Amino acid sequence: MELTLAHGMYAFVTLVVIVTMVMRRGVVLPTLIGTFIVAWMMTGNLVTGFTSVFNANLTAATELFNIFLIITFMVALLYALKDLGADQEMIKPIQKIMVNGHLAFFVLVVVTYVISLFFWPTPAVPLICALLLPAAVKAGLPVIGGAMAIAIAGQGMALSSDYVIQIAPTISATAGNLETAVIADKALVLSLIAGVIAIGIAYLMIYKKINKPENPLNEKELKKLPGQSGEEITTRKLQTKNLSLWRKFFAFAVPISMLLVMLFMVYTKVNSGGASELVGGDGAAFIGGVAVLLLAAASVAYGKGKAFDHISEHITNGFVFAFKAMGPVIPIAGFFFLGSNEFSGSILSLGEEATAPALLFDLVEAGQNIIPESAFLTAFGILIIGIITGLDGSGFSGLPLTGALSGALNTNGIDPETLAAIGQLGSIWTGGGTIVAWSSLVAIAGFSGISVMELVRKNFLPVIIGLIVMTVVAVLIW
Repeated sequence: MELTLAHGMYAFVTLVVIVTMVMRRGVVLPTLIGTFIVAWMMTGNLVTGFTSVFNANLTAATELFNIFLIITFMVALLYALKDLGADQEMIKPIQKIMVNGHLAFFVLVVVTYVISLFFWPTPAVPLICALLLPAAVKAGLPVIGGAMAIAIAGQGMALSSDYVIQIAPTISATAGNLETAVIADKALVLSLIAGVIAIGIAYLMIYKKINKPENPLNEKELKKLPGQSGEEITTRKLQTKNLSLWRKFFAFAVPISMLLVMLFMVYTKVNSGGASELVGGDGAAFIGGVAVLLLAAASVAYGKGKAFDHISEHITNGFVFAFKAMGPVIPIAGFFFLGSNEFSGSILSLGEEATAPALLFDLVEAGQNIIPESAFLTAFGILIIGIITGLDGSGFSGLPLTGALSGALNTNGIDPETLAAIGQLGSIWTGGGTIVAWSSLVAIAGFSGISVMELVRKNFLPVIIGLIVMTVVAVLIW
C-alpha cells in the first residue's frame, strides 16, 4: 500500500483539527476546507472536490439523523410534561435519593453503567438525561459534571468492554484469530480500571463546583437543560392550576413506561439467549417510539382540542434544539467519514465497482512497522492506533485493525488477547465516544444543553489518563 499526497494532507488536516480543539477553537472551518482539498487531491478533479464537501455533510447528516430524532422526541416530551407541570412532580422521588451533588454524581455513574452494559449507551442517554439529570442538577451537581459522569460511565467504561452483548470482543477476536472470552474478560477488567481513574479525576475536576441543594445557582444550572427557561416555567405555573390529576398521572406514567421498556428489553435478551435485537440503535428507536406516544397523550391531556397545535410546536422546538446542538458536528463528521472506506465511495461519487479508499486506516497500517518489539511500547502503540482509528466517530470500525495487528505482532512479555483488549478500549473510548465531538457524544451534550466541544475538552484529560494507567497495568499484570 503506497501513501499519496492525499494521505499526507488528510493526516495534516487531522492534526490541525486536534490542535484547534486543544486551543479551544471551533473546528468546522478546517474540516470543511480539509474535505475539499483532500477530495480534490484524491481524485484530481476540482469539481469532485466541490461536490464532496456537500456529499460529506449529507452522508454525516444521514448517519447521525437517528440521534437528531431521539433528541427531538425526548425534548418534545419534556416540553409537553412541562405544560402539565409533571416534570417537577416526576423528579421528587429521585431527589430523595440524590440528597446532594456529590451523591448525585455517583448515582448517575452507577445507573448509566448498568443500563449501558446491557443495552449500550444509545438507549440509556435519553432516559438518564431526561429523568435523572434534572434531579442531579437540583441537588447541586453542575450540568457539565452530570454530562461527564454519563459519558465516561456509559460510552467509555460500559461500551468499551461490551461484556454482556460482546459484539466488540467478537470483532477483535475474529480479526486476530484470538479467543473472544479471553479478550472480553480482559477488556472488562481494563475498562473498570480506566473508568475508575477517569471518573475519579472527573469528580475532582468538578468537586469545587458542586453546590449545596438549596443554592440558587442550581436553578441557573437547571435552565441550561432543554426547555428550562424561566419564562416557560412561569407560564406553565399559571396554566396548570387545574391540571393536578394529569400532572400526577404523567409524573407516574412516564418513568413507569420507560421502566417497562427496559424490563421488556431485558426479557427479550434473556429469552433470546443474549441475542436480543433491541440494543443500540434499535433500543433507542423503541424508546423514541414510546416517547412519541407519551408526547401525544400529554399534549391531549393539556390542550384538549388545541393538542393538534401544541404537539406540532413541541416537535418543532425539539428539532430546533437538536439542530442547534448537533449542527456544527455535521461537517466535522463528514471529514472523518471521508477517511473511512465505508463512506468515502459515496462521498467521492465513485462507482459501485470502484474500490473505496480508506485514508485513515492506510495511515495507521503504514505506521505499524515502526512499533518496537517491547511490551510497553507495543501496548502503547496498539493503544495509539486504537485511538486514531476511533477518530472516525464510530469506535467499532477500528476493531478489525487493532484485532488483526494484535494477532500478528509477536512480542515477548504480553499476549495478543491483552493487546486486542487495549486496542479495543482505545478505539471505543475515543469514537464510542468520550473525546471526539462527532460521535454519539453529541446526544449527551444535546440533552444536557451544553456545547459538545466543551464536553470533549472536559473529558479529554480524565479519559487519556485513564487509558494510560490501564495500559500500564495491563502490561504489568499480564
